Amino acid sequence: MVLPFLLTGAVICFDRIVRRMGRAVLPSGVLPHEVLLLAVIAILTHPLLDTLNTYGVRWLMPVRGDWYYGDALFIVDPWLWLVLVLGVVASRGRRSARGLKTAGGRPARIALAVGTAYVAAMVCSGVAARSIARRELEALGGAPVERLMVGPRPLTPFVRQVVAVQGHRYLVGVFRWFARPHVQGLRTFPRPGPDDPVLAAARATPLGRRFLGWARFPTVQEEPAPGGTRMHLIDLRYADRPGGGFGSVTVAAASPPPASGPPPGTRRASTRGGTAAPPR
Repeated sequence: MVLPFLLTGAVICFDRIVRRMGRAVLPSGVLPHEVLLLAVIAILTHPLLDTLNTYGVRWLMPVRGDWYYGDALFIVDPWLWLVLVLGVVASRGRRSARGLKTAGGRPARIALAVGTAYVAAMVCSGVAARSIARRELEALGGAPVERLMVGPRPLTPFVRQVVAVQGHRYLVGVFRWFARPHVQGLRTFPRPGPDDPVLAAARATPLGRRFLGWARFPTVQEEPAPGGTRMHLIDLRYADRPGGGFGSVTVAAASPPPASGPPPGTRRASTRGGTAAPPR
């Protein structure tokens, strides 16, 4: 949150230094109050836009680490970026016949209006798709849907990714607005319980603990490895198999040493009536 203000201060200081050194070819167009206003807008809108995607924001940090997700926009939404970039390019000042630079604020305002309308449409689309997906999944039978994500995909706003928590399993599929039924291609993944020993072993490692604190729909796959166990942690938001890149990590845990019993011919120490005495 402090970084935009620091960058703003750096831009203003650089502008003042260049002007004092007399190296500025043209009069400076940097206005401190406008740059500060831009920094404030960036600070206010950045976390709000981040909340609208599937990655989420922890608004209550450092008091609580809960994540909040909007599931409306892709993390780097290409259509929103395209609209805003076109607005910036079209708003660049043009030189008139007298050599003066004219302002072009109208394209920027149009781009902001179009971008805002697009965001609102994606939010409404996400709410409607979530309701339809829940209804269709529960109609298939089984336990009620506990948690549900109907998140956007990068290029088409008419196709969304579905991840649902239903009992001891995850359901992963695709939501298509122009298909019946809307939810298709369902696949099932195991949902580990909070007391799952494999998940507990993964959480005991620093990488596993960080990943599971971030993951929204974590599943785990275990395989033997030399000297221990290799555990593949997968967040079904972004991956569906080990080595899927952004949404998966692999951690290793050493095998526990074999339990050593008393030597043959010795009696097990008794713990009745006080502290156990070591075997002789």
